[in-house]
Amino acid sequence: MRLCAILLAAILVSACTALMVGGAGVVGYQLGKDERPAAVVASDSAITTRIKAKHAADSIVSVFDVSVRTYEGAVTLTGTVGSIAAREQAALLARETNGVETVDNRIIVEDNSQ
Repeated sequence: MRLCAILLAAILVSACTALMVGGAGVVGYQLGKDERPAAVVASDSAITTRIKAKHAADSIVSVFDVSVRTYEGAVTLTGTVGSIAAREQAALLARETNGVETVDNRIIVEDNSQ
């Protein structure tokens, strides 16, 4: 199971690389609209990718749909999870990621036991 999660994370990271290469025109457009320096945009993108890979490899968080956005090192987590433990684990993994300054955990816990 853990091997599957690691392989999934590797696939996600490699897919991001292909997307960045294939979507260079879109990225260039976005950089033109973004007031952050290109190095900061690249750093934020790398932080987001590392957090998503950690979430995909984690047995608690990987089963939920958690979105990650990074802006100048400030990470915002959104989505829904099935437990407080999953919510806290997602935030912990983000906080422990190199380059993260702050984490705004907006993840909603939904009780699906009904």
